[in-house]
Amino acid sequence: MKKVVVGLSGGVDSSVAALLLKQQGFEVIGLFMKNWHDDSVVISRECPWLDDSNDALIVAEKLGIPFQVVDLSVEYKERIVDYMFREYKMGRTPNPDVLCNREIKFDLFLKMALDLGADYVATGHYCRKDVLKTDKGESIYRLLSGKDMNKDQSYFLCQLSQEQLSKALFPIGDLQKSEVRAIARENDLITAEKRDSQGLCFIGKVRLPEFLQQQLAPKVGEIIEVPASVTKLNREKAAFTSREAELAALSRPIVLEPSDGKVVGEHQGAHYFTIGQRKGLDVGGTPEPLFVIQTDVKDNVIFTGQGKTHPGLYRKALYVADDELHWVRPDLALAEGAEMRVQARIRYRQELQSALLYKSAKGLYVEFEQPQSAITSGQFVAWYEGEELLGSGVIA
Repeated sequence: MKKVVVGLSGGVDSSVAALLLKQQGFEVIGLFMKNWHDDSVVISRECPWLDDSNDALIVAEKLGIPFQVVDLSVEYKERIVDYMFREYKMGRTPNPDVLCNREIKFDLFLKMALDLGADYVATGHYCRKDVLKTDKGESIYRLLSGKDMNKDQSYFLCQLSQEQLSKALFPIGDLQKSEVRAIARENDLITAEKRDSQGLCFIGKVRLPEFLQQQLAPKVGEIIEVPASVTKLNREKAAFTSREAELAALSRPIVLEPSDGKVVGEHQGAHYFTIGQRKGLDVGGTPEPLFVIQTDVKDNVIFTGQGKTHPGLYRKALYVADDELHWVRPDLALAEGAEMRVQARIRYRQELQSALLYKSAKGLYVEFEQPQSAITSGQFVAWYEGEELLGSGVIA
């Protein structure tokens, strides 16, 4: 009998994942990962880990499977929280959920499961995998989007390796969310009607400024509103000597100076803001809402523009440096100078966008058919061919 360790989070998805695996004849063990101790920045009742662990225990008892809580808070702080602080300090916007899957669930947790003699780890992610056999009999694992396109979570797993995928099971990937809840109700699981958790992986919904202020002190700076005409000039097409030079220009963020606009308010720290952000600016009196179009953490300035269509929000391309580039399918990795037509997204739940990959000597360019709003340094871009996620990278 194959043994599988399920990450029981106390939610309905992982509960049903454990149930289905038991019905399929696996020997199932439930583990709840406690990764956070500091409740001071967590919004009350949004994601209390104690309640979640109790629900996970009740589910495990209902299913008749062994259960324990494991404390990975030290490793979580080192690998996720400290990384977040470093990224925000540099003016980038990290995605802790993607990192959490790569560094915690499918690294530390996976190793812990293997030490327990498990053959696999399983999670309640809405995604799927299958396997291709090469002419040499080798296995190539494919990461596929979930059947429920409203819940597809393949993006969050975009940094997984072939080795990690080989040990992963996604029991609910072929189901709709409504089906998952129905299964939970039919089997009288306590999590059947439980709301989905939101916020940072394993922390919950946090007050981000308070969270960041643990390491990044507030610092008053100027909010500058930039007219659309200024950013349009920055985007005018020039004559380029090569395809790569054109892509490099298209992928560069706009360069703005305080003299490009007028001061309309103050903020408490440029590192608390991200491209495309609207909330938290506290500037009124404009015909359309202000959106962050650029931040300068060095000089502590936030540049804003009016309305969702402000040209400063848009770029047609982005760049991923080689050391931030990851292929889920390394057999499909591009050689220098090669191109590939794909569909791509730059954030979770964004509709897939037609794009072209171009491999340069030191990185990868992603050129979109249509300009994209709020391309943000530090976030992940993931690219697909149909329903298969091929690779990803951190946006420079």
